[in-house]
This record gives sequence, structure tokens and C-alpha cells, in this order.
Amino acid sequence: MNVLILGGTGLLGSEGARELIARGHHVKTLARRTPSKDAGIPEEMEIIPGNFMNMSDDEIRELFKGCEGFVFAAGIDERVEGPAPVYDMFKKFNIDPTDRLLRLAKECGVKHSVICGSCFAYSDRTCPEMKLYETHPYIRSRRDQETVAMKYADENFDVAVLELSYIFGAQPGRRPVWVYMVESIRSMKGATMWPKGGTAMVTIRQVGQAIAGALERNRGGNCYPIGWFNMTWKEMLKIFHKHLGCPNKKIITIPDWMYAMAGMKIKRDQKKRGIEGGLDMVKYTKLQCSNQFMDKNLGCVPLGVTEDDIDAAIGQSVRLSVDILDGKAKDVKAMKGD
Repeated sequence: MNVLILGGTGLLGSEGARELIARGHHVKTLARRTPSKDAGIPEEMEIIPGNFMNMSDDEIRELFKGCEGFVFAAGIDERVEGPAPVYDMFKKFNIDPTDRLLRLAKECGVKHSVICGSCFAYSDRTCPEMKLYETHPYIRSRRDQETVAMKYADENFDVAVLELSYIFGAQPGRRPVWVYMVESIRSMKGATMWPKGGTAMVTIRQVGQAIAGALERNRGGNCYPIGWFNMTWKEMLKIFHKHLGCPNKKIITIPDWMYAMAGMKIKRDQKKRGIEGGLDMVKYTKLQCSNQFMDKNLGCVPLGVTEDDIDAAIGQSVRLSVDILDGKAKDVKAMKGD
């Protein structure tokens, strides 16, 4: 099928394109800047200069002409800060484009669509006692994005939202989300101090499989939790330590209140700068210090995701993070909407 990916030059979109092309599909994308030759972008993907945020409906319709599939792999994540209410920023870059693009895709006869979402939506759905929707603007926005996406699904238009867990792997020149963690670990000289809890995770190759599998297999409207591996933070940190060259470094589990105090410091700093974060870092303690695991049979298996080497993928993330921190690699930060 002919597929339009928005966000196709980013980490998720480019891997989705690679998998789709390997399966015989034709893929095109928009790009606001020309990707470097060493950015790991599939050569077979058609790249059209442009920014969908600035395009008219008719220009978007022209992009959809002849397409059977659509993937939205752009938008912003929880790391983004902005003036209060920061929810408005998430709405502008995540929710409103989902609403507009799915409407236009459906009008243009596209049959299959995929939205790259967040595991936080899954956590909100499965942990109602934490009241995540009410207390975290970013998590609220991801649930609202799903609601908007599902209203377009019917027997003639398939909509899949991928609730993506923590992703490991690297795209040359693209700053990994894990730079902050590598920097934190390196700054703690004697031992790594981290809270209890754990998370689900996938490799970037598995995300590509999930994107392609959702386009090919999903029928109707469904939200798929995408997590293959479940690890405690301590288990994950041991792999980080190995790839950082300190395999024997001690890991100390800190109490929840200590993590909350660090969150209070972040909130005070944000207030001083006149901004708001997507997550309330004090109330986020409950989520961070719990095991947010996923059953791969809920999303990965139905979409045809297969086993992969998480240790190697974590290693890729760690090594690129180190190289960026040490000034040995390009550091291309994602722009809003990438």
C-alpha cells in the first residue's frame, strides 16, 4: 500500500518506514529540514519538503491522494515544558493534528491509520486510583488524543493507537531521551541512587514492527499497549552500568519520599521560570515507584512484533548518549511536531 508517515524522519517514523518498505509498501513523508546522509533514514522513502502544521487542508488532501495508509509519528512528549496551562501546548501539537489529519485522511479514502501514542495512557486506564488524568497535563492529553482518534474509526476506516512504552535504540544524530539518565548515573560517583519500581520497554525495531503490523492487521478502532520486556529499574540500571563501563557500581534504592523531594525541587524551579511541566513531578512519585509492566499479548503479539535484543538496544542508547554528552556526536534535538 501507499503510506504517508508524518514524523517519518524521526526515530519512530523512520523505523516504521524501514519496516514498511521491507514489507513491500511505498512510503513518503514530509521534512522541515533535509536529513543528513548518515541519519539512518531509509533511502527508498520519498521525502517531500514541508511542515504539515503550516499546510492548508487542500495541501494535506494532496498529500493523501493515492494513499491507503497513514501514520502519525510526530508530536511532542512529556519532557516539553511551557507556560501554564501547558496542556494547551500538548493539544496544539498532539491532539489537534490527530483530529485534523484523521478527518482529512478519512475524507480522502485512506483505509488504515496509526497514531503513535504513550504508555501513560495505558497507565491511566489501568491505575484509576492514581488519578493520573486529573493531575498530569501530559497524561490527560494522551488520553484525550485517544478519544479524538477513536471517534473516526468505523468499518471503513481503521484507527490504531500505539501506547508505546520506554523505547531503546538509536538514530544517528538524534538525541536519545535517555541522555538525562546517563547524565544522572555518571554524576553519582559512589553509587547510583534510584527509586523502586519498574517499567515495560521495547526496542526501536519492535516499534517499527508494531507500526507496520497495526497498518496491516488492525480493524476498527483499538488502543494497543506496546511493551515486550518488563524490568525493575534496578535490573535496567545494571544494563546501563555495563554499557557505561561500571558493571560493579552499587545501586541504592531510595525511599519514595526522597524521590518526591527531588520532584518538589523541579516544581520550584519550574515556578521560578514561569513554566509548567507535563508531569507533576511530586504526584508522579506513585507512578515512578511502581511496576508499570505490560503483557506483550495485549498489543505486541497481535500486531506481529517479534523477539529482539533489549540489552543491545539499551547499549545503543547509552553509547549515543555518552557521545553526545562528551561532544563526540551530533546532537540534533527534535523540533516541535517532529
